[in-house]
Parts: sequence; C-alpha cells; structure tokens
Amino acid sequence: MLISRLLYICIATMLCVVTGCDKKKDAAFYESKGTTADAPVKEVSKDILATQQAFANVVKAVTPSVVNISTISHKRMARPFFVLSPFFGDLFEQQRPRVQKQTSLGSGFIINKDGFIVTNDHVIKDADSIQVKLSSSDEVYSAKVIGRDPKTDIAVIKINAKEPLQAAVLADSEKIQVGQWAIAIGNPFGLDKTVTVGVISATGRSGMGIETYENFIQTDASINPGNSGGPLLNIHGEVVGINTAIVAAGQGIGFAIPVNMAKQIISQLVSKGSVSRGWLGVSIQPVTDEIAKSFALPKAKGALINDVISGSPAEKGGLQQGDVLLKFAGQEVKDAQQLQLLVAETPIGKQVTLEVYRNGKAVSLPVTLASTDSASAQQPRSTAPQRGWLGLEIEELPRNLKARGISGVVVADVNPDSPAAEAGFEPGDVIAAINQRKIISVADYHNALKNAEQRGSATFLIRRGGATLFFAVPLR
Repeated sequence: MLISRLLYICIATMLCVVTGCDKKKDAAFYESKGTTADAPVKEVSKDILATQQAFANVVKAVTPSVVNISTISHKRMARPFFVLSPFFGDLFEQQRPRVQKQTSLGSGFIINKDGFIVTNDHVIKDADSIQVKLSSSDEVYSAKVIGRDPKTDIAVIKINAKEPLQAAVLADSEKIQVGQWAIAIGNPFGLDKTVTVGVISATGRSGMGIETYENFIQTDASINPGNSGGPLLNIHGEVVGINTAIVAAGQGIGFAIPVNMAKQIISQLVSKGSVSRGWLGVSIQPVTDEIAKSFALPKAKGALINDVISGSPAEKGGLQQGDVLLKFAGQEVKDAQQLQLLVAETPIGKQVTLEVYRNGKAVSLPVTLASTDSASAQQPRSTAPQRGWLGLEIEELPRNLKARGISGVVVADVNPDSPAAEAGFEPGDVIAAINQRKIISVADYHNALKNAEQRGSATFLIRRGGATLFFAVPLR
C-alpha cells in the first residue's frame, strides 16, 4: 500500500514538471505585444493612422444604411414540341408547364427613415418577391417596388420597418475629383457588409453600351456581382454614386451612376412611379474630324443634326438639318452622347438657349423642350458616319420617288471591293446633298464632287429608308 502511494506521488510530480515545461515551451513559441516583444514598427505616420481611422469611421457610420436584397422569380420554361402534339397526348396528359425558380442577390441603401431604398433596376427586375435584410439588425422585410427606370438602371423599393431607419446622406457628385478615395459597401457573392476601398478613376464615362443614358463614375474599388445597387462613398461617408457594373474582362474597373443624376430619377420614381424626360426632337450623330473639316469647324466637337422631326420642339425652335449643336443651355456640348444626357435631364417645358454652327457662324436659338411621353416623341439616336464614295454607281431618281417629293440621286450599285462598300454605302441609298448643296440630278452630283475635291472633303446627306445620315469623306 505504501509503495503504491509513493508510486502515485512520483507520477503526479512528473506530470506537473512536464506540464510546467510545456507551458514554458508554449510561451516561447510565439511573441506578442506586451509580453516579450514590441511591435516591429514603433512609429507609424500620423497621416496613415488618420486615413485608417477615417475608413473605419465611414464604415461604422454608413453600414446601417446599407441593405442586402434578395429576389425570387419564376420563369416559365418552353415545353418540347412532342409534349404539345396530340399524338402524344395520352403519354403526357399529366405533364404541366415547367417553371424554373431563379434567385438573385444585390445591394441597396436607405434614402429616408420611412423605408425607401435605392437599388439597381436589374437587381429587382421581374422579381416575384423581394426580401431586404437590414445591416443594423439583420431583420428581413418584404419590399414592394415603388418605381423603375430601366434607361438609367435605377429603381426605388420600400419596406415597412418597425422603427425609423437610418438614411444615407447624398453628396454633390459634381464636386468629386479623379484620385479621391472611393469606398464601396455591399453584398458581393452573398458576403454581406463587405467593404472595399479604391479611388475615383474617372468621371463622365459614356458610350459603354450598358444603359441608354450613361455618365458613369469609374472606380477601382472592387465591385463584384452582388455589389449592384450599393453605395459608392467618399471619405465623409456621403454617397457619390450607385454601384452598377463591372468589366468582366478586366480588374479594377467598376462603374457607378453619379448620385446627382440619380436624384432627379429618384424624385420622379417616388412621386409618380415613372420618369419623364425632356425631348428635343432631332436625330444626331458624332462630329468626326472629316465632318469638322468639311463644315469648317475649328475642331471636332458638338453633335451634328442629321434630321429634325416634324412638329418637334427643335423644328419649332428653328433648328435645321446640318446644324452642329455646340452649346446647350450655356453648357458646351462635347459629343452626341452628352447632348442626349443634357436634354434628358432638362425639366419639361423649360426654355433653353441652343448655340448651333450654321454656314460658318454661330447662331443662338431659344427652344422649349417637350416630354418624351408625347405621342410623337422619339429618342434621339446616334449613328456612326461612314466613309468613302469611290465605287458608287449613280442613277437618276425613279419617278415614283420624285412623285413623293424626294429629291437627289440613287445609288444603283456598289463595287464590293471599293472604299464605298467598306464604308457601308448600300444600293438604294439616296444622295440628297453634298456639302449642303442640294442634288437634283446626276449632273448636279458630279459638279458637286468636283467642287468638293477642291475643298479636300465631301459631306454627303444620305436618305436610307426613313432615316437620314451625314457621311463625311476625305477626297485627298
């Protein structure tokens, strides 16, 4: 018995010694601040610390205003032909049309305490149900659509929360500068409350082919699927844009809708559920270097009017085919895309002064914009001009076209290996004017070309179907 007790004491003592050794060994295995070592960098720049704290402050202050959005939609699938055939009716009489359930994720942000939320239209489009999860409490609410605007990809939805919500603060996006900090908060790949940081890479991006009206902010703050509809913030925590799109083939290239552009859309969606825009009533195309040269413009800028719609504000205001629109309400028109945006953002019924370049001089014209809701309203369209006239076979205009009041000469054939074919001229095109000189006959056509050769370029006015186009062609 005594021997057993002694053996037990010895084993217990050995275990204590071993355990103590392990603790000492563990303590020496790593170093941590406040024990055996100090931080590797003792002095950090105050600027870096201030920036780091600024990001943390923004995230803490704004995250409660950011929401996660999930939607469910049901898409009816087409049934195979043999299912619909009466020969197989007995075999498939029990089969019902297939419906596929689809889900999607996105983001949004609260714009007032009553539960109005801004997001992208493509996030909630065709949704049968919309669920919104709050970042502040993780509570989930059903939302209803207040209004949608597919042309800018903006939508407003609403939830009925139990208590007043924290709204995001909207900035003045006109004041942002390239190089400023940009912070994105959203729900990429379903990972809620994700924060990414970058800079404003560019502003005024258009011609991307993403939406009808484009004026994007470009940023390298990471934006991924699920970020759509979430806010892009400045260092003060104010919303400068709505995250919208990414370039799939690139990295660090994301786009956001400027919040100033969104403010007007949001107000209309909340008040009436839809958006009305200003309408000028012209068809436009870009001003190329060749067109600028043929019109004796100092540089290629503005938007060339290739058609004026009958009864439109443009016609009533005195705009003419061949005018180059240089200024809209005092603002310089850089290109055709910018003109579209300026017109769309102008209040309906407002009179604006347009400056056009006509016959070598500037002309000012007052025009009162109408609404795109009018029955005759057509959105301006931008069409790329073509080049080349060599290789065209020209004929007199047929009598039936002359009887309809159409003048000019018709393109009978295009040499497939010619510059004209490469440019896009097509048989049946009617050449109505060259360098703003009206064409009545084939003789007029050739004389106009001879005069154009002395200038070094020719601007063709082409009628194709119901459309008109200007083609600027270098002749030297």
